[in-house]
Amino acid sequence: MKKIKLTKTELKKQKDNLKRYKRYLPILHIKKQQLQKEIERVMIELKRITYGFNKLREEIIPWICLLGEEVALSDLIMLKEIETSVENIAGVDIPVFVTAHIDIKRYDLFIYPLWVDRAVEVISKMISLQAEGFVLMERLHHLEKELRITSQRVNLFEKVKIPETKVAIRRISIFLGDQQAAAVGWARMAKKKIQGVT
Repeated sequence: MKKIKLTKTELKKQKDNLKRYKRYLPILHIKKQQLQKEIERVMIELKRITYGFNKLREEIIPWICLLGEEVALSDLIMLKEIETSVENIAGVDIPVFVTAHIDIKRYDLFIYPLWVDRAVEVISKMISLQAEGFVLMERLHHLEKELRITSQRVNLFEKVKIPETKVAIRRISIFLGDQQAAAVGWARMAKKKIQGVT
């Protein structure tokens, strides 16, 4: 704790600080709760995406051996861009998945086998889910970082700033009270001396 001046000005300053900390602390608690709820929501979304991805993977297992044929599916399907927007949650700008722009090249239906249509459809869905999962992971990273900072601030106010300020107010109040009592005592002694002289 830094050295404090034992004056009325410092007492007012410390009381103002305490009032400000107590006003700001509930806001930090609300922000922390909002961030925790959003993190829970993102975790649920990630589980949904993982489930959907695994379901699609199971769907292609019966004909996965066909993917070994020289069809060059990777040339037919390409992720062009992941479109995102920004959402403000508890004062933090967080990315939001909008859509995945997947480029599917035209191919000759007479040259490619029949299963390629279904493979292109399923792989496109899988790429889209992976893109959404990527954005959600980025979202989660931002939220967790902000939650960590907010939690540190809450702890700073609750465990350091508010107790330090209360101690400072108490010390200054005791000192000023002692000064006032001493001044009253000195005034009485001076008054008695003046009355004794006259």
